[in-house]
Amino acid sequence: MSLLEPALKSLARRQFVRMQATFPQINHAWVQDFSIPDHCPGTEAATAGKALVLGIYSICDADNSNSLSNVIFTPTAGKYNDYSCQNLFKQLKASGSSLGLGEARMFFNVEPSFPITVMVGLGNECYGYNKLEQRDEAKEAVRIAVGAGCRAAQDLGVGKVYIESCGYTEAAAEGAGLSLWLYQDLKNKKKRKVIPHLGLYDDCDWTAWQVGLEKAAAQNLARQLQDAPSNLTTPILFTMMALDELCKTGISAEVRVENWIVENRMDAFLAVAKGSFEQPIFLELIYNGCDPCTPPIVLVGEGITYDSGGLCLKRDPLDLHLGRGDIGGAASIIATLRSVASMNLPINVRALIPLCENMPGAGAFKPGDIVRAMNGKNILIENTEFEGPLLLADALSYAQKYKPKFIMDVASLTRETQYLMGTAATSVFTNDDNLWASVKAASIHTGDRVWRLPLWEVYDEQVSLGSNGADLVNSPIGDHAYTSAAAAFLTHFICYNRWLHMDTTAVMHETGETSYLRKGMSGRPTRTIVEMMAMLACRPPEC
Repeated sequence: MSLLEPALKSLARRQFVRMQATFPQINHAWVQDFSIPDHCPGTEAATAGKALVLGIYSICDADNSNSLSNVIFTPTAGKYNDYSCQNLFKQLKASGSSLGLGEARMFFNVEPSFPITVMVGLGNECYGYNKLEQRDEAKEAVRIAVGAGCRAAQDLGVGKVYIESCGYTEAAAEGAGLSLWLYQDLKNKKKRKVIPHLGLYDDCDWTAWQVGLEKAAAQNLARQLQDAPSNLTTPILFTMMALDELCKTGISAEVRVENWIVENRMDAFLAVAKGSFEQPIFLELIYNGCDPCTPPIVLVGEGITYDSGGLCLKRDPLDLHLGRGDIGGAASIIATLRSVASMNLPINVRALIPLCENMPGAGAFKPGDIVRAMNGKNILIENTEFEGPLLLADALSYAQKYKPKFIMDVASLTRETQYLMGTAATSVFTNDDNLWASVKAASIHTGDRVWRLPLWEVYDEQVSLGSNGADLVNSPIGDHAYTSAAAAFLTHFICYNRWLHMDTTAVMHETGETSYLRKGMSGRPTRTIVEMMAMLACRPPEC
């Protein structure tokens, strides 16, 4: 028996006791995410201040692009301007040129209610769904503008920020929540940046506000799990962090250790794990939002807590530095499940997360090895850097036992997606057009775009031919189409189920170009997955 097994069983029993009650309404954990700790020194003065974020549209003149003659206040900003006896417009006019999209300008003592007023540019008033851009640009403009305004207020150390909806309450909440978050768990409390309370101003759509904050909190949780140092997110520590987050929402958990993995013949998963001193864990999470007999949606998240490349060590120091980000698939699934449970969606979900490290230890798997997956397929190890498909192979095989509605897996498998689309979109592969329509519709609303790539038979040849007697090879043959070939590899483990695969390598790390996300791990595409789950939950039952 593993030395960790009794401790994990005890931990699991304690978690089950704490997870008996399911919250009937939206969980208000986000309040803690966006609040200032009472014990944090030096925040007394900051918490006394408050700011108001208002929006403004601008239509530039042909003769003078900096003219304010065509500036249009939002209805809320217009009312506030009237309430301040036109003082807001006077200060805006005195400050100079109009505001472009995502630009913020602060004014002080416009009227006594708010010491600080932040005006943010919303761009063109005619923004809407852009078919070419594949997203609702009006909502995205609100996220960008509100995020810029909240960030400007945060830099002044205010304790409370009130935000107008700009016509899209949910998008405004997302932009505010995402823009204010930053990873500072390990900083000295005296040096931490204040995370102000968020309030909705002049709008009664409280439900949309809560949903927006919940989605932002979900993505922020994924960012936190990705950004944490890998020595603090080993498989067992990551499991404990996940259970601590999920136990409040009534989600059940089953924690499986190495003995169980061996008994279930998950040799592909085990081969990757043997290179590390840290023992592997197979984490299974269960959420029942409707009749337990209803087939569940199975979500699979790649759980490489650190990826060194194994014996085929990564050569780029930047790749080694970002090796902790390979936990992104698991982080997105855990954050999604918390959000689904918090919003009490009427669906059943099973999350399967194989957790291990890919290290060049004494027991590491080697190029030329042949391992057997749970479904009996033999896999030739061509390159130990391609460990992700091996984990997913066993997890997808295990998912068949639940006869799911469909299977979705999220993983960062190939860096070729970065060369293809940069950080603009997540690559999607699916064998079902309806699933593609669902995830595409969700991405249009969230602004976190997805793009479908093909699953042609020619790509299957790259993982099945030239495998030297084995059924498959883990590293695609040839110098091209690695992303599609990796997806073709996974099709051998999904049987005849409806299936959707998301390769998140390109969107794993945020460069800071997106106005409402700071530089660091992005947590994408968590909001898109949450939106997709919500859309599926609201869809009428199929005949």
